[in-house]
Amino acid sequence: MARRRRRSAGCLAVVLVVAVGAAALVWLPGIVQRHGYKLEAQSCTATYGDYVDYKTAEQAGNAAIISAVGLSYGFDTWGVTVAIATAIQESSLRNLDYGDRDSLGLFQQRPSQGWGEPEQVRDPHYASSKFYQALEQVPGWRDMPLTEAAQAVQRSGFPDAYADHEREARAWAEALTGGAGVVECHVPDGVIGTPQAFAERLHHDFGSGRFAVEVADVDKDRTTLRITPLVGDESANHAVREWAVATAASTGVVEASGWGHRWVNGVGRSTLEEGEDGPEPVTVVIATR
Repeated sequence: MARRRRRSAGCLAVVLVVAVGAAALVWLPGIVQRHGYKLEAQSCTATYGDYVDYKTAEQAGNAAIISAVGLSYGFDTWGVTVAIATAIQESSLRNLDYGDRDSLGLFQQRPSQGWGEPEQVRDPHYASSKFYQALEQVPGWRDMPLTEAAQAVQRSGFPDAYADHEREARAWAEALTGGAGVVECHVPDGVIGTPQAFAERLHHDFGSGRFAVEVADVDKDRTTLRITPLVGDESANHAVREWAVATAASTGVVEASGWGHRWVNGVGRSTLEEGEDGPEPVTVVIATR
């Protein structure tokens, strides 16, 4: 059973090292996937083995939040898979301001059923936290089929529908929890970020005290940040690298590399050879103006 961890606010210092803690439209990704069209602007993929799933940048960013919150609560890839599959079924990974009766947000949680105030359930971090808190109260959820675990939380009128999204959810969860999956995004030029805003987003998604962010280089309109996990094993390096790709449309990240992979916006992914001192640390490059 996953153990909840308190998510503290923390303070952010602007210094070299910053301690931080991350309906027709529904069918479009499947059409793109089946026919092999090129990745278009503001679209992302998650690849796991020979399976590729397409999402918009908005959907990928929401999957990244769901995964990061799950990791902060101690959930593994399976728990994150259940959560992402649930959000795909309920909202197509979109933070909806409408739904059946008073259902709202990523998980279509109902304020009238005790999930929280309307503005709370439309906060992806809050909504994800509430889902995981409910999931960990389900006896034996780790050994259940995905659709049963999800239904135990959601109590949907379509209890078997979550199973339809297990494969795509697994691809995103494998990448975003540091497993064998990878994310690739193509986001439009002109998204501007700052080191402080990036660090604050990382802290907000993953919780404080999980990563340190160091400004490694500043070159005109590009700033390179080095990200070091403070807790967890090497999978944390993979997880934060893929999170940086999935959230690039909102953070201004144009490159993420380290631990065997490099992603460059508009170019794609490549592999990195391990040096004599081991894998390269995770770095991101942010467009700052």
